[in-house]
Amino acid sequence: MEIMALSMFAASCLMLLTGYPVAFTLSGVSFLFGLLGLFTGHFDFAFLIALPQRIFGVMTNEVLVAVPLFIFMGTMLERSKIAEELLENMGRLFGTMRGGLGISVVIVGALLAASTGIVGATVVTMGLLSLPTMLKRGYNPELAAGTISAAGTLGQIIPPSIVLILLGDVVANAYQKAQVEMGIFAPETVSVGELFAGALIPGL
Repeated sequence: MEIMALSMFAASCLMLLTGYPVAFTLSGVSFLFGLLGLFTGHFDFAFLIALPQRIFGVMTNEVLVAVPLFIFMGTMLERSKIAEELLENMGRLFGTMRGGLGISVVIVGALLAASTGIVGATVVTMGLLSLPTMLKRGYNPELAAGTISAAGTLGQIIPPSIVLILLGDVVANAYQKAQVEMGIFAPETVSVGELFAGALIPGL
């Protein structure tokens, strides 16, 4: 069983390195290894039968509907050049301050990271937009790269955050299940709004 798990991991990495799309790679490799495990007796066919129900459950989850909408919002900010113009305007606003451009990069990077929820995309976008300008203004390359990376990474917990939406769905289900097992048949839940409220101050 351990060999099959390692083989599945190696096959996934190999397919990703060939440039095949991530969605098709992960789903295709897992499905093929599921069939292989079915024939070798390491996998129960009931899991494959339940797959459509799992997919339908995710599609009908009202909390997860916000995820593609937030990604769409972040993509629109990037494609419409609003983020770039926002960075330029904030650079002018804080231009007279010491380190004003760095402050602008942190604010815009946190905004993009919170809306898109994708660290890599945010860091790359902010790097393309702001790194040449920061270097032209005389910023140390290490400081400029660190500022962009930190802004794109730490902005994940600033509402609206896709990470908190996904975490809220998982935590709510686990919390309700734990209460039912404790004999509490009117369980409370953890809402995404509560996670947003709890993460706002640490994120800022």
